[in-house]
Amino acid sequence: MKLFDGGRAPNPRRVRIFLAEKGLEIPLEPVDIGKKEHYSLDFLRLNPMRRLPVLDLDDGTALSETMAICRYLEALHPEPALFGKSALEQAQVEMWNRRIELDLYTLVAGIFRHSHPAMSELERQVPEWAAACRERLPELLAFLDREMRTREFIAGDSFSVADITALVTFDFMKPARVDIPEDFAALRDWHARLKARPSASA
Repeated sequence: MKLFDGGRAPNPRRVRIFLAEKGLEIPLEPVDIGKKEHYSLDFLRLNPMRRLPVLDLDDGTALSETMAICRYLEALHPEPALFGKSALEQAQVEMWNRRIELDLYTLVAGIFRHSHPAMSELERQVPEWAAACRERLPELLAFLDREMRTREFIAGDSFSVADITALVTFDFMKPARVDIPEDFAALRDWHARLKARPSASA
């Protein structure tokens, strides 16, 4: 088993944090996104979608998409449970992970991909889309701040993949040049707690 890894990119980092929380070690194969190594013919045979990370299994099966990889590893190594234990917990983790992915991460990625100079070689940038994403972000951050006043973790009382997705998204805000507003204390406290976990450095 080998993990094709994309370095500082958010999705590969989500899998590395997941592995760290599980206490698992999988050999990493670096793929330089900046040099477009994910566009090589060898990588296209592995993942025609040209996305990272990819988990290459011993039988030659290639698993791509972050949550698919994490679910596979969760099935092999169920403890600690990062997708929830009870039916309700699993549903809540799924709900919040989807909310973070489809709403928060989509906005932050839109800002970064369509405004950061480093992306000009990889993306047909549309500055108006970055501006539209930036305009929508404060309302969503306010919603998350209100939610985090009532619990310790994104999806409830236990750390989960929803926290991993949110942590990576909030860290991604830095290169996107977006800050958590000073008055969103609950959100800032949550972020500080997550950053203090050993897995955050993965």
